[in-house]
Amino acid sequence: MEKAWWKEAEVYQIYPRSFCDQNGDGIGDLPGILTKLDYLKDLGVDVLWLSPVYQSPNDDNGYDISDYKKIMEEFGSLEDWDQLLKQTHARGMRLIMDLVVNHTSDEHPWFIESQKSRDNPYRDYYIWRDSVNGGPPNNWESIFSGSAWQYDPPTDQYYLHLFSKKQPDLNWSNPKVREEIYNLMEFWFARGIDGFRIDVMNMYAKDMSFPNAPVKNDRPFQKGFKYHVNLPKNHEYLHEMYQRVLSRYDCMTVGEASFTSPQEGIKYTDPSRQELNMIIQFEHMGIDTEGEDKYISGAYRPLDLKRALTRWQYALNGKGWNCNYLSNHDQPRQVSRFGDDKNYRYESACMLGALTHTLQGTPFIYQGEELGMTNIKMERFEDFRDVELLNWLRVHSKLPGFDLHKALERANYISRDHARTPMQWTDSENAGFTSGTPWIKLNPNYRQINAREQLQNPHSVLSFYKKLIALRKNSETLIYGEFEDLLPDHEDIYYYKRALNGEEIYIILNLTDKLIKMDPYPPKGKVLLSNYCGKPIWEEGQLHPFEAQIFRKE
Repeated sequence: MEKAWWKEAEVYQIYPRSFCDQNGDGIGDLPGILTKLDYLKDLGVDVLWLSPVYQSPNDDNGYDISDYKKIMEEFGSLEDWDQLLKQTHARGMRLIMDLVVNHTSDEHPWFIESQKSRDNPYRDYYIWRDSVNGGPPNNWESIFSGSAWQYDPPTDQYYLHLFSKKQPDLNWSNPKVREEIYNLMEFWFARGIDGFRIDVMNMYAKDMSFPNAPVKNDRPFQKGFKYHVNLPKNHEYLHEMYQRVLSRYDCMTVGEASFTSPQEGIKYTDPSRQELNMIIQFEHMGIDTEGEDKYISGAYRPLDLKRALTRWQYALNGKGWNCNYLSNHDQPRQVSRFGDDKNYRYESACMLGALTHTLQGTPFIYQGEELGMTNIKMERFEDFRDVELLNWLRVHSKLPGFDLHKALERANYISRDHARTPMQWTDSENAGFTSGTPWIKLNPNYRQINAREQLQNPHSVLSFYKKLIALRKNSETLIYGEFEDLLPDHEDIYYYKRALNGEEIYIILNLTDKLIKMDPYPPKGKVLLSNYCGKPIWEEGQLHPFEAQIFRKE
């Protein structure tokens, strides 16, 4: 297997709005991130992934961009960004940015121009269509609920927005649009960027005949994924992007690819196809959702998590590369979702970290994960800030049989806002995040769960993560070794092996809060890391709740 720095890297995602506020306005900023670089270096981070800091009206917290070459004032300035990059590089770390080019903000100059007339030079930068039978051009549903089309009276046409109505989709079939995108990418590479995490990159291509989506329920709008997700043309666009820009840099590229199968994932990440290094796939993020609506219902089963991850391990082995994660800015806190944040927070947080760091692929940590930060309980919908959730509520609260209590309960489990509560640095006021009023509610457990306390505690989640990251960095087997699932049908235990050049490392994870007997016993070896201080599994014969053992066969 060909080696690469981005395969060996430890990636840490920063959601700037919630990371660290330096000027006291309650919103995290670039100077705040700068003050925490030593913390990140000490943790073992190699790459910082910076969620959007571009100029934006903030309809979707920066994923609606009005100027790709400017920094949003509340985050700082371009000079602040330059300083952040300089100091990141000075510490031997790299920096990647979010590339959000499926859509822009409706306040971007391109879109403002495109609205002026049907023959405006920028009209074809976006996707405009006439009404059909007095309504939208088709029945596609926005991923953020409601119609994917917005009527614009001045020119009597609709524009497509797969997300918020303030996020009109760019027309990737227009070569001029693609040239603009390559130009802005070059702008950031010229400033020294080390790569991009590429937002919803599997939705660039659309079926430009815009057929109606199959009707699967009695709602007015339907999921049109088959007409705008993973189309063949999408691969052509990404290959062109590689040829025109990415091939000229030793960079990391990570594509966000929801609704994507392992077979499709191979196409995006196979080096011979010259598209991307790796993708963020979502199969394991949908295991606790019934159907296509994550806010309706669903239940988590450990076996489903195992099977989803194993499918991707086997599929991409030798053909592509995995991105290993359990949380990010679009997901709830992993210890609350897949662990036990009340009775076994330490144990389950460490076990889940062991999982993402011992599979084949590049591990991604989301800010606060290394502390075992948890979901927050919101008492009312008014406390949420997430446009996806609030749009869903606006649409679904009007439907017959809507249950507000159940909806709030589900939101408290799955909402994106759980990941967006401020980083918990200390047990002092506002968790050391800001001297002002935080833009979103703080999780009140910051008094118990915070970085300052864990830095002084050798038995903390943070201390375990440091050991875990160091273990992977010093093991080619954990980075490049072959993966083999040794108990694929066990409902509660994830037991697998990594093997390279004669070395075998075994990983045993109890994915539950139960005491479980191990059968069969694993081979004897040397324990490399565990979240319990007891005997090795081949002596004890059972696994404690959420226990993780990593050992080398002797």
